[in-house]
Amino acid sequence: MRVLVIEDNPDIVANLHQYLEPLGYELDSARTGKAGLGFLRDYPYDVIVLDLMLPGMDGLQVCQELRTSLRLRTPLLMLTARDTIPDKVAGFEAGADDYLVKPFSLVELDVRLKALARRGPSLAADAVLRFGELELDPGTHEARRAGQLLRLTPTGYLLLFALLRSAPEVVTREQLEHEVWRDDRPDSDALRTHIHALRQVLDKPFASPMLRTLPGVGFRLVATHEA
Repeated sequence: MRVLVIEDNPDIVANLHQYLEPLGYELDSARTGKAGLGFLRDYPYDVIVLDLMLPGMDGLQVCQELRTSLRLRTPLLMLTARDTIPDKVAGFEAGADDYLVKPFSLVELDVRLKALARRGPSLAADAVLRFGELELDPGTHEARRAGQLLRLTPTGYLLLFALLRSAPEVVTREQLEHEVWRDDRPDSDALRTHIHALRQVLDKPFASPMLRTLPGVGFRLVATHEA
């Protein structure tokens, strides 16, 4: 697997080379966003690992540039010390496919990179997701049902993005919790509260519900004729 690492911390870069290359990875590294974009213009990669805090052009700008100007769909994992929900939303809006918070486990990074590579080329940041009456535009962070704008919270956006990306397949509770909180999941049943809030926006104003619960399993979106 060929991976481009855009990261300005030399210790992190060295650790990635030391751990991943014996596993069969081919790594290139760039210390600035502009240098990383130069690599991406010239070479194909299976996955990109991108640091959020870079000198000059930050990770969000790099991500937006490669999705919009270069039109690359290469799966991208954003690597950052920022772990708030708004930070994660900003990363996904810019076109990231996954998010790993520093400090991180190299074993977990390996697993995530392999999962991204299996997924293949991701949707471009401006590719609108559609299912039934529902559409979500990652480029504008807007979701609509039957043409009506949905007023989503940052957490609601992450949940709807995950559900819509997999629709009509089931998304387990564990998968949704991972999408929102990664490995820092709250002790309380916060997911139940956020799912309820999402339903108030997604389903309550409409005749037929689209968000269905599978007790003990998870959740899925259904077309209105199935509801």
